[in-house]
Amino acid sequence: MTYYDSVKDAADAIRARVPALPDTAVVLGSGLGEFANTLEGAVAMPYETLPHWPASRVVGHEGRLVIGAACGRLIAALAGRVHAYEGHDMPTVTFAVRVLGLLGVKTLILTNAAGGVNTGFSAGALMVIDDHINLIGANPLAGPNDDRFGPRFPDMTDVYSPRLRVVADEAGRGAGLTLPHGVYAALLGPSYETPAEIRYLRTIGADAVGMSTVPEAIVARHMGMDVLGISCISNMAAGVLPHPLHHDEVLATTRRVRGQFIALLEGILGGL
Repeated sequence: MTYYDSVKDAADAIRARVPALPDTAVVLGSGLGEFANTLEGAVAMPYETLPHWPASRVVGHEGRLVIGAACGRLIAALAGRVHAYEGHDMPTVTFAVRVLGLLGVKTLILTNAAGGVNTGFSAGALMVIDDHINLIGANPLAGPNDDRFGPRFPDMTDVYSPRLRVVADEAGRGAGLTLPHGVYAALLGPSYETPAEIRYLRTIGADAVGMSTVPEAIVARHMGMDVLGISCISNMAAGVLPHPLHHDEVLATTRRVRGQFIALLEGILGGL
């Protein structure tokens, strides 16, 4: 079975379980999966029940696809993602986004928990991603190109839709939030970055750093989707504050801002 066939197999299995298909999807990052529980009339599909679907083993990533209504719009919510640092290759990391594309999703909202590189940020801020820097060491489009997914050389000038960034700003104002904008750098992980690496990232223009999102965004643009990225600054990166980093801090911060995050997502969905 080819990679395209396995993606199509998963998409067909989802089609068989729901009466209608969404044109909007949200990928929920570490500790942010609670939004999936707010969807109305939801059909929930644990990843292990979908053919070929990779399961995340990371704390804070629940591992289910939920299709339901929010703000009068049918959406798909992925509560949890897989990462390259778990040992997955790029086709596996981006499998879910490929499936969403075959289902007809046109708008993809990618969320993550990220470390704050910009010293003007504070833990709990919600940052709109304007652009990214791929330092994972791999590109999900490397290798033979399947034209059924997209073109060989897709443009990445506006990976993150300017129109959707305006929608996010308006939603933020409606929720009483001031949303900083910035550049997201993706590294392989799973170790957190060193203070020297954070100084380097700051020098090359990064405002936040994480271990996801970028491969998904590249693949989504390859398939013609409009992409919006939102980072929850869950902690300040190494060397910014005088204490070590821990994943528990990430989850604690995302729990603290859960209400703001859900309000922002609902505002964005209502403004599409």
